[in-house]
Amino acid sequence: MKKSLYWIATALFAAAAVGAPAASHAAALATPTVLEPAPQHVRAAAMTAELLSRFHYKPVPLDDAMSQKMFDRFLKSLDSEKVYFLQTDIDQFSGVREKLDDAIIGRDLTAPFAMFNLYQKRLGERLAYARALLSRGFDFSQHESYTYQRSKETWAASESAIQDLWRKRVKNEWLRLKLAGKDDKAIRETLEKRYDYALARLKKLNSEDGFEIFMNAYASSIEPHTNYLGPKAKEDFDIAMKLSLVGIGAVLQERDEMTVIRELVPGGPAAQSGKLRVGDRIVGVGQAQDVAVTDITGWRLDDVVRKIRGAEDTLVKLNVLPADASADAPQQLVSLVRKKIALEQQAAKKSILEVKDGEQLRRIGVISLPTFYQDFEARKQGDKDFRSATRDVALLLEELKQSRVDSVLIDLRNNGGGSLTEAVELSNLFIGGGPVVQQRDARGRVRVESSNSNAVAWDGQLGVLINRNSASASEIFAAAMQDYGRALIMGEPSYGKGTVQTVVNLDAMARNDNGKLGEVKMTIAQFYRVNGGTTQLRGVVPDIAFPTFADTESGESAFDNALAWGQIEAAQFQPIGDMSDLAPLLQMKHEQRIAESVEFKFLKEDIAEYQQRKADTSLSLNERDRRNEREARELKLKAREKLRAQAKAADKAQEGKVSEDVRQDDGLQANERSLSEELAAEKLRKLAPDIVLTESAHILSDGLSLIQSSTRLAQQALLSASRLKREVGERP
Repeated sequence: MKKSLYWIATALFAAAAVGAPAASHAAALATPTVLEPAPQHVRAAAMTAELLSRFHYKPVPLDDAMSQKMFDRFLKSLDSEKVYFLQTDIDQFSGVREKLDDAIIGRDLTAPFAMFNLYQKRLGERLAYARALLSRGFDFSQHESYTYQRSKETWAASESAIQDLWRKRVKNEWLRLKLAGKDDKAIRETLEKRYDYALARLKKLNSEDGFEIFMNAYASSIEPHTNYLGPKAKEDFDIAMKLSLVGIGAVLQERDEMTVIRELVPGGPAAQSGKLRVGDRIVGVGQAQDVAVTDITGWRLDDVVRKIRGAEDTLVKLNVLPADASADAPQQLVSLVRKKIALEQQAAKKSILEVKDGEQLRRIGVISLPTFYQDFEARKQGDKDFRSATRDVALLLEELKQSRVDSVLIDLRNNGGGSLTEAVELSNLFIGGGPVVQQRDARGRVRVESSNSNAVAWDGQLGVLINRNSASASEIFAAAMQDYGRALIMGEPSYGKGTVQTVVNLDAMARNDNGKLGEVKMTIAQFYRVNGGTTQLRGVVPDIAFPTFADTESGESAFDNALAWGQIEAAQFQPIGDMSDLAPLLQMKHEQRIAESVEFKFLKEDIAEYQQRKADTSLSLNERDRRNEREARELKLKAREKLRAQAKAADKAQEGKVSEDVRQDDGLQANERSLSEELAAEKLRKLAPDIVLTESAHILSDGLSLIQSSTRLAQQALLSASRLKREVGERP
């Protein structure tokens, strides 16, 4: 078996010698390091297979059928748009198609690493060829098109065919910069730098990268939310859940092969030192015991970050090149003591929106929750002050009550989930305890997740705002609020992830202290609402629907191997309220209001245009055609700005608000703009009006008005309040 895998790997790597590019400079950069699996990779792969084939919610044997699925996903992970490999490469791979299971079971990962090495080789060749094209220039008077979405295309049949594809790709990038006003010299310099940077990044790929991609091709072939996390990914996952790390308190970015400070965290060691500024470049990192710091120019950003992080209260030394200094200017040595840094950007935050309803001014308290976080380790160790989303929200609710808000809106847009415990405990802040969600495991056993807490933090009107990216724990919370009739759910249908994952530490299993094996995040159960339905695939359908770009090509339904929707018996729970009479009235008022809104008119136009152009996967490479398209867009943007100005003049409440960023395409990638421009654009986006949030506040205000004006709705509201108080009072 090992001889067979070795022969396949040798054949694949021999194929990599075909089609070397002409440009010697780019060719030198394009020669990647031949990577090999490390001993820990072989062990981690075998342990992962044991876990997934025995303990997954949908256990699938590791056999030839699974190997075929792994092969397809691995290939898709490497070249999803079919722009690197040739058909002859795919033919060469055919011998591996049913051998990847043998690679794991036989503890010989030669074949998948040979595929990854060939991917690196092909990527280097394509980038080097693209760079060589820059010396030739292009004829933009020709009528030809570039297909930029190629996932459904066939593989290029020959080297000349794929070179023609890349010629069109480079031509499109040149044209974008030309339309943005750059001259040929500036365009050539920008693109040379772009391809050199891409080639430099290629050289930084390591065996851990290849192994993670391969193992995730295996894991996700079983089910979309099963993953392998290497040691670095494991560390990042833990930080995201704890919402803290130990470091210097600086957000870093890679620019021009240097590590640049993009942001200083208030209160962190870097900010408090007064010695570092946004834009400064870190060129060296050393520890307290080091005689000299290590030059980190050209390092991968994740490696730099991990060298700067360390144990709390330890010293780290940085060689810094000031933001306004030239590359050969004297470097400054800055020593900092590492501290625990709270990642407040991902923490719950509050704000108050004031909504005018006739002569009445209502105050809507908004709590934005980006993720359901919890410091599991601190809680396990008995730390009374462990970080928790529910604890933070409870404190914010108390502050909003002190501010005498009329209603509360929980904003869960783009909240991808997190801790199940937090979803349950957060729900109990509004229902006072009781069943929140049900779990069914692989054996069909059902467990009801609930809390005995009777401490209701907010018993007034409640709204929940969701979008297509609200997933998992967000859907548990929103579904519970909907099933209990406790909150009005607004926005878009949610993601549709109704599965439960657990994380298994392979190093702990193997009693390995060096932390090299990573973790496996695997699905072990499925969520069901207290009403018996699952959020899987269908998600949570809002009571009040907003215009949306979302379709079946996004969310859980976009996966070809997602688990099916299902139904079990409802849990024993008592609904608190009933939105069935109120929701249709609010939907009608919502539609009337957005029909008169300039911004929602623009949103609907953009959605219609997106739906119309979705099937068009190509771009014209004719300069006149593209200029006409750009000019039409410019006229459209100017017309919108004029309408916005008129709307602001008519509505004093809009005075002083900043419009959205409506800049034309500049042809640049994010790291090619100056840092100051990038930060200014980000600030502008943050200041732009959030029309969905504002409209949600208006809907809640409408609800209060309808309840005040309708005896029947007022009686329903009183009944809901009394049920909530009674339920809380009856619990021990």
